[in-house]
Amino acid sequence: MRALVYHGPGHKSWDEVADPTVQQETDAIVQVDAVTICGTDLHILKGDVPAVADGRILGHEAVGTVVEVGAGVKNVRVGDRVLVSCITACGRCRFCRDGHYGQCVGGGGWILGHRVDGTQAEYVRVPFADNSTYPVPAGVSDDQVLMLADILPTGYEVGVLNGAVRPADTVAVVGAGPIGLAAILGAKLFTPSHVVAIDLAPARLEAAKQFGADVVVNSGTEDPVAELMRLTDGLGADVAVEAVGIPDTFELCTRLIRPGGRVANIGVHGKPATLHLEDLWIRNVTITTGLVDTYSTPTLLGLVAAHQIDSARLITHHFALGEFMQAYDTFARAGETGALKVVLNR
Repeated sequence: MRALVYHGPGHKSWDEVADPTVQQETDAIVQVDAVTICGTDLHILKGDVPAVADGRILGHEAVGTVVEVGAGVKNVRVGDRVLVSCITACGRCRFCRDGHYGQCVGGGGWILGHRVDGTQAEYVRVPFADNSTYPVPAGVSDDQVLMLADILPTGYEVGVLNGAVRPADTVAVVGAGPIGLAAILGAKLFTPSHVVAIDLAPARLEAAKQFGADVVVNSGTEDPVAELMRLTDGLGADVAVEAVGIPDTFELCTRLIRPGGRVANIGVHGKPATLHLEDLWIRNVTITTGLVDTYSTPTLLGLVAAHQIDSARLITHHFALGEFMQAYDTFARAGETGALKVVLNR
């Protein structure tokens, strides 16, 4: 088969590689029908995730058709159409039993495209298939369900739920890229009084409006702190969601927040950020971080199937499965191409 292979920072190629095989009785082999590229993949290519080894097949999101299962797989059958989750769960360890699947110590967690070969290929081996795949509801397209492999659960769990968004809150989302837009979609489920999107790119701010932002702030030409203070009578945001992953945006979130507010960091950080405890300690500010656990995936699947969330709106570009190099180029130059999520279909 062919796959997108990482060859060290800055290097990748669409290579001929061996087909995956069942290695454990709980494995399934899935034919990849639709796959996407994540911002985390770009961080890997920058060298921000050193655990990813030369030769690793990238990718951790897919929708596909099961073509083989191990003897221990009970709930997944050959021919099933499934969502392959970005998080693999053994289902037995202490963290899985608490619903913290992202922290699995039984062989799971975020392993696809990280510690084992991933989904940006014609076929993928999915460990712990009973716990790590979800049947696709009837009437839901590949494009719709693919957004539930990572981006929507991440925005919802790590941004909205960790940030404890409540009705009538003022929510500031710093970064109106794909993950920020997913956080906006999730926040709107809780009827906040205002969702404020902050970004440098006019095209992304326009997208944020379409996804439900009530106010947009271009941080290149406006002062976002002053704008939040004006909007909230000097208090600041109830929740600030960091959706970029650089020191400046994290530190901005800590300046946007009101006393007693919550900063929810989603972004993948490759460099240290300064934590100004000398200012924050007295203001009762809560800061959360997190890798998605995907415990919300069944809920989000239900919302998509019921047409309460239009997840496919996140997709701006389509490519054939063999066009990974073009797809990466388009996604990496989002400021020029307007890309949000790119999808490759078989």
